[in-house]
Amino acid sequence: MAAYDTLTVQSQSPDVRRGGLGDRPDRRGPAAATLGLDMHAATGVALSRRRMQRSGRDERWIGRRAEDRPHVLPRLSLRSETRRQGHVVLSLHGGGSYGNWQRHYFPIFDYTDKYRLVVATPFSPRRVWTAEDDSYLENVVTTLIEQIGRDNIKAFWLAGHSQGGLTSSRIVCNDFFKTKVDGFLSLSGGRVGGQAGRAAGFGVPPAAGAAPQTGRGGAAPAGLPAGALTIPPPPTCDFSFVFETGEHEISALPKTSERAQKYGCSADVKRREVVDVKAGYVYDGTRQNPGSKQWGLLPRPGKADVLAYRGCRDGRVVADVVRLDKGHTEGLEPKVTEELVKLMLSARGRKIQHGG
Repeated sequence: MAAYDTLTVQSQSPDVRRGGLGDRPDRRGPAAATLGLDMHAATGVALSRRRMQRSGRDERWIGRRAEDRPHVLPRLSLRSETRRQGHVVLSLHGGGSYGNWQRHYFPIFDYTDKYRLVVATPFSPRRVWTAEDDSYLENVVTTLIEQIGRDNIKAFWLAGHSQGGLTSSRIVCNDFFKTKVDGFLSLSGGRVGGQAGRAAGFGVPPAAGAAPQTGRGGAAPAGLPAGALTIPPPPTCDFSFVFETGEHEISALPKTSERAQKYGCSADVKRREVVDVKAGYVYDGTRQNPGSKQWGLLPRPGKADVLAYRGCRDGRVVADVVRLDKGHTEGLEPKVTEELVKLMLSARGRKIQHGG
């Protein structure tokens, strides 16, 4: 696989990384839909000393054709001795959020070097994904395949937080993605194979002096498109599936999984505990006056239960990961992030290599 020069278009300083959705990344021209890609170390998160600035919708790109929307890829430094196979992940932010916050909510970039990952974090100019973004996301993936090389992509995963997970569920079996996606990681974005209901009292807490709101994945943007938060019909095509959630945002985790049954997995799950002594990077700083345990409080260490179904055929992986005493917007801790990466890497891949 190609080695990548470190290049990220949106950046922030270490002290700001623990900020919430009230902080916004630096804007660099029309690159609202920028990708930050890196193949090597955690230096893929290029750091600057400028304070992040608040940004809303980028009106210039709303309603424009997908092929007109910019997506900036890093320069490729092609070195034949490093062209080994790796995994590609398309990571989608939630409603009301943006790409750079997603990078730190799900800090998979910290493991790009260790596990040979290429991670793309695009940004919707509306701050919510709709059907008009589908062809744009397809263009991003097509560009990745062209620049990385089809034979170098061992597996391709969709990952999405909240409304980004709902979007992933909606597109994973369309004509473009179903031949390419080997796995789908839902980060509090709906469970394929039987939904985990919302906890009582789940919702976006009001900002100081504001009325309560509804939405998922950030303070929902004004003029939310109809159906943006609707759970799509369960996708039925072939892919591995991992569901991650905070304990306080669901009413109960189902005891069975239709996705596990699809692959003939054992009804018995392998349970293990992950302990994090370090907190995640980000939280929703706009909704802490007061916050709620369902929506998410400040980052802190914690534990997670990993429940992986055994003996799934065709090399598929089906698993649930529940972060204990956590809510919807508390950034993922380092150990649970690495555990999710390991689950992804353990699944069968190669759809793109086989012509997808």
